[in-house]
Amino acid sequence: MVSPEVFMQIFTLLTGVAYVILEIRQKNLMWAVGVVTGIAAMWVFFRQGLYASFGLNTYYLFVSFWGLWQWSRTKRLAKDALPTEDEGGDVICLRHISPNVLAVSVLLAVAGTVALSLLMERFENPMSWLDSSVAVLSALATWWLGRSYLEQWYVWIAADCVSVILCISQGLWWMVVMYVFYTVAAAYGLVHWKRHGKYVD
Repeated sequence: MVSPEVFMQIFTLLTGVAYVILEIRQKNLMWAVGVVTGIAAMWVFFRQGLYASFGLNTYYLFVSFWGLWQWSRTKRLAKDALPTEDEGGDVICLRHISPNVLAVSVLLAVAGTVALSLLMERFENPMSWLDSSVAVLSALATWWLGRSYLEQWYVWIAADCVSVILCISQGLWWMVVMYVFYTVAAAYGLVHWKRHGKYVD
């Protein structure tokens, strides 16, 4: 019989796969699937004492509503910015990332990782630095995803690679499979968005 821990890892894997496929296609349903995946992942990481990753998935719950609003707004911009023949289909709506946003994001990522890792050490997190790095990079990537920045895929690739190492260290083998898939999917998503992306601002 499958233990609850293994069942939840497999469930998270399956919903996570659906999430990434919808993300690559830039479908609004992704945000709803993200809520379900986040809840399942929260359970897994809390049981392992990986509290930064637990907190990250709590963040996913709330940011999903904002992300859905952002994507709907970007699609509305696309109706005005794109030629009629480009609307719908496989066109991915992109927005430019400004140098200011990029600079602030890098500063917040570094400061956030250091601060969160020190906090996680106080909670006796067994992998405070890796766990915090994953949490901060993933939070940043999700924010950029909501804003439809192409560059979010680079951040996801980095976060997913670190997640693979983190899950291997904790023996979360189904989660390792998920994050390996996420890494490959992020690389494909980058290519797909470059090929089909149209800037709307």
